[in-house]
Amino acid sequence: MIKLYWSPRSRSFSTLWLMEESGLPYERVLTDISTGAQKAPAYLAINPMGKVPALSDGDAALGEAAAICAYIADRFPETRLAPAITDPRRARYLQWLFFSPSCIEPAIIQIFTKIEVPTSTAAWGSATQVFDVLEAALAKGPWILGEEFSAADITIGSGLNFAVRLFKMVPSRPAFEAYLARCMARPAFQRAEKIAAG
Repeated sequence: MIKLYWSPRSRSFSTLWLMEESGLPYERVLTDISTGAQKAPAYLAINPMGKVPALSDGDAALGEAAAICAYIADRFPETRLAPAITDPRRARYLQWLFFSPSCIEPAIIQIFTKIEVPTSTAAWGSATQVFDVLEAALAKGPWILGEEFSAADITIGSGLNFAVRLFKMVPSRPAFEAYLARCMARPAFQRAEKIAAG
């Protein structure tokens, strides 16, 4: 049985959404970060960073939300959450799958902390560049790869949900609003939101 270690109102949301989209049976293991449960030795054996989410699947264990998305989509191709390895769309899928932790999250932190980082040294360029590039990609729609929803939409949708909708750290744009509306209309998103609320 797949076990998803999660905590309410946390970055676990994307993996809750992933598992709900997958249709796979899984066990949710509450790891309440408000009590410090993520620092328990048994949990650190699963994710040494002591963060949620994490996932175990038999002898396999991993942390990091985008990695969990990649793992589930590849391990269970019947979920149709990723293009096949031989599909040319796979390259763009991987780029967008990791865009959220590599670009959206650092851009949010840059906005929140108001730290000026030279674009030549920031791996994400700048917050403006991140959201301009994302807006252009989403304007084509309906999903990041076009007509087919994928795990990349889970990471991108989760990142925008936090940045634009929940914390209002990033000004909304019409392409973001339309994309978020499509994400929020998905039954799996709605189920994940209920679970994540605790």
